[in-house]
Amino acid sequence: MSAHETTLPDRVLRSATAMAERLAATAEMGEQALVVDVSSQHLYLFEAGALVGSFPVSTAERGTGNQEGSLQTPLGLHRVDEKIGADAPRGMIFRGRQPTGELAEVLKGPDERAARDDVTTRILWLQGLEPGVNQGGNVDSKQRYIYIHGTPEEGRIGRPASHGCVRMTNADVITLFDRVREGALVDIIE
Repeated sequence: MSAHETTLPDRVLRSATAMAERLAATAEMGEQALVVDVSSQHLYLFEAGALVGSFPVSTAERGTGNQEGSLQTPLGLHRVDEKIGADAPRGMIFRGRQPTGELAEVLKGPDERAARDDVTTRILWLQGLEPGVNQGGNVDSKQRYIYIHGTPEEGRIGRPASHGCVRMTNADVITLFDRVREGALVDIIE
């Protein structure tokens, strides 16, 4: 797991506290919650209200937005609806959530771009939980295929670079995938 940051931004703490209160209200204490902080390009993993992991990520190059076709990262409360790729080797390319049998060439340079926007290694498929914000109609995160996933463009992690999803390094997405359960809450904040 990546090194923990000692001081969390107030917006991350507020989000984690709100999710902990929601979990407690539904008798799900001990469950996991993730906060994707677009401003810092980090994903924070909380268990039972305690920070247990911090990972650099890349959200959308075009910023935040919930509209279908926007190529933006949707804000708001989500949950991990499906986990895909448990036994896939690091770098496996997925198309239509199916492994292709092809491994991606992982690019480490900050300006290196892959020929395609490949989804690699693991997929955590997100479902929006806020009707009209990220659920239903033309703002539905699940129907937009919004994932947390690995990328061949690892050199671009830490700055906005995706087409709407939350990208992680292939090693980090394996760590997160192995630890997080389906149903974990995910709050994407600005």
